[in-house]
Amino acid sequence: MAEGRLSVHVLDQQTGTPAAAVRVTLEARTDGAWRIIGSGTTDADGRIKALESTGQPFAAGDYRVTFHTGDYYSARHTPTFFPEVPVVFQVQDAAQHYHIPLLLSPFGFSTYRGS
Repeated sequence: MAEGRLSVHVLDQQTGTPAAAVRVTLEARTDGAWRIIGSGTTDADGRIKALESTGQPFAAGDYRVTFHTGDYYSARHTPTFFPEVPVVFQVQDAAQHYHIPLLLSPFGFSTYRGS
């Protein structure tokens, strides 16, 4: 898959490995409401290289990426405090590449704008 305008990467801090098979959704805020414009599942390296919807231009505006971490931990029979990790961010220049890494553990997480 070619790299898109938005990519994500999930690392499991508890195991020290990439978090494969994490479902991720992308939403755009339009007229005050969120609507899903893309989704995917992390690969064996914990990555989705192009999350945005094909055929839909990536434009300036507000977006939300939701990492469905409850499903990930449930499959591993591990309790978690955060069944979802929503990350709301703003795109100001749609020509740039945006990367959102998630460092994940059952009872905490951190994220930042990557490169």
